[in-house]
Amino acid sequence: DGGVEGGVEGEGGDAVPPLGYALAHLHGVYVLAQAADGLVLVDAHAAHERINYERLKAAHGAREVRTQALLVPVSVEVAEAEGDRFEAVAEQLRELGLGVDRQGPTRLCVREVPALLGRVDAAALLRDVLSDLGEHGDSERVQIARDAVLSSMACHGSVRANRALTVGEMNALLRQMEATPNSGQCNHGRPTWTRLSMEALDGLFLRGR
Repeated sequence: DGGVEGGVEGEGGDAVPPLGYALAHLHGVYVLAQAADGLVLVDAHAAHERINYERLKAAHGAREVRTQALLVPVSVEVAEAEGDRFEAVAEQLRELGLGVDRQGPTRLCVREVPALLGRVDAAALLRDVLSDLGEHGDSERVQIARDAVLSSMACHGSVRANRALTVGEMNALLRQMEATPNSGQCNHGRPTWTRLSMEALDGLFLRGR
């Protein structure tokens, strides 16, 4: 199911979380963590993307998507066909936490974004959402494309590669992964983490032979 299995008891009798404790953030991409039985490697961006996606999906399902108003609304130039496409689904997008107004045939203005995404590039987010919608037909476009739209939103709100995470941030990410459904896979079906047992690590160095 792409989740995270239960923890393992450490040598001192204390339960070690399934994904262990963070050691380092390798090249700003991979989190290295020490688990009870070896080493865990996590793709931080992919894992955070999945966490955001599941949170957005749950909030939308419960009609509890909180929004944050942009201090300075962002104007985005689009093709007139994209403006028409947006206008047809503006209310549904608002329900997903994206508040946008049309200010002319080729200009949209982003005023609100989902609060859980934090600071995002509003223009890039809107362009990706419009791209997602453009891949589907006119009928019930947002309903059909909802998961793609939420996935795009989640990606924009995720930690970016090459941004160094503190140990506290890495451990928070690991704990969030353990509590998030399907956290073993990103929104595109790729694995978010892998484990190397002590036996596997010993094998790499021919220990015990």
